[in-house]
Amino acid sequence: MALSPKLEMRHSQSLIMTPQLMQAIKLLQLSNLDLTAYVDAELERNPLLEKGTSEGDGPGEPVHEATDNDFSGDGSDSGSPSDSDGGTFESSAEDWLQKDLQPGSEQIAGNMDADLGNVFPDDPGISANESNTRLTSEGDAFKSSSTSSSSGESYNLEAFVAQDETLTGMLEEQMHLVISDPVDKIIAQHLINSLDESGYLLIDMEEAAELFGVEEARVEAVLVILQTFEPAGMFARSLAECLGLQLKDRNRFDPAMEALLDNLELLGRYEYAALRRVCGVDEEDLEEMIAEIKALDPRPGRMFGGAPLQPMVPDVLVRQASDGSWAIELNADTLPKVLVNQTYYARVATTARKEGEKEYLTDCLQTANWLVKSLDQRAKTILKVSSEIVRQQDGFLTYGIAHLRPLNLKTVADAVGMHESTISRVTSNKYMMTPRGIFELKYFFSSAISATVGGGDAHSAESVRHRIRQMIDGESSDAILSDDTIVKILKEDGVDIARRTVAKYREAMHIPSSVQRRREKRARR
Repeated sequence: MALSPKLEMRHSQSLIMTPQLMQAIKLLQLSNLDLTAYVDAELERNPLLEKGTSEGDGPGEPVHEATDNDFSGDGSDSGSPSDSDGGTFESSAEDWLQKDLQPGSEQIAGNMDADLGNVFPDDPGISANESNTRLTSEGDAFKSSSTSSSSGESYNLEAFVAQDETLTGMLEEQMHLVISDPVDKIIAQHLINSLDESGYLLIDMEEAAELFGVEEARVEAVLVILQTFEPAGMFARSLAECLGLQLKDRNRFDPAMEALLDNLELLGRYEYAALRRVCGVDEEDLEEMIAEIKALDPRPGRMFGGAPLQPMVPDVLVRQASDGSWAIELNADTLPKVLVNQTYYARVATTARKEGEKEYLTDCLQTANWLVKSLDQRAKTILKVSSEIVRQQDGFLTYGIAHLRPLNLKTVADAVGMHESTISRVTSNKYMMTPRGIFELKYFFSSAISATVGGGDAHSAESVRHRIRQMIDGESSDAILSDDTIVKILKEDGVDIARRTVAKYREAMHIPSSVQRRREKRARR
């Protein structure tokens, strides 16, 4: 067979990722906060764009409501908002740490939360003083307004608002009062800057000494001074040291308490008999010591101003209509209102003479038109996908999580005529407000667990996890449910599930084993 070159003509279709298409895809997966920031940047960059002010004047707000009578449910059986299952189903138990943390090691950063959960399981990850009113600084309370006149201009009210006192600022004030040596001040400032938000010191003393070219003993001496600062417990390198500093501040650090702090893992496992032997105290004294430990603050730095909490703003609003159907509405507050100023473009285009000016105006007009079109398409796509999710999960909205259906991206994609990747982008960082709480759109997608009876409806993995949580929350200290018992109960209810799956779900919800739960409940009697 001879080889020779030849010409051929072929017809083929291919998708070319143009900049406009890439922009549309990017907008689709942005959250409402990121989308607002992106649109604001485009408004500053493009002179032909302007922000709409009136209701419905921007193409970014094309559709507000879609009502589908197919989503109807029996209004008389509908669950009311007061019977809400909640927006999230978090666990109230914590993992129990089985080993001590080494002071000054890098292990503190990764395992501190688990250690705190051992000793403070009733309030994991939250400072005891976090709910207190934060301290405020009065230094800038009466800062004068930069622009005020007798003509009636209003004052800058922000100039009169006191700022929250920061942890670093408070410690620096104490440092300047206590430490006078310049070298020690530099070392102290470095240690202050090395604190985490909870007030723990996560650097090595030897490395700090090498950094400043001094002996390690000098760094340790500065640290001892810093550990006397308020609030008590700061600059600790482990949970035991943090609690010990607070006990010393209260003059309650004795040999028995020291032994208790050296064996916090026994306290986390509720092994009180072993603790009594180690501490050399009786049952009554041990109870008082544990009560003192519980009253301490495991995160003393958290009482000072942290990052402000951002409210969760839903992208989609779902409410039940009077006829029992579900009304799906886009949240207008999350939809940027953007307009293209055609009048300004026509006026400027007539005065443009240079070729570069004309190309710039043309590019701005095309970019502005495409942005408006992309925002319009984004809103329509979110509404379309949300409507299908509501149709699929009508039972959940009406009766609760026990009726959450298994759902995957392909099912929704086939129903709305889109690709699975598009559905994935639409459901990322988007939230839906329902009568049962605010949920991320991805919450409604869960894997299926088959039924024990052939031909029966499959069960959602999320609903099965919720049932496991309910069973464990309802158990008594005399009837702790093992994983095998939970499997047996679920199979009797028609859920075909393996023991390892139950164990995986339990661990994912941070629920201890049956042995640990039995020991914990007996200790709390």
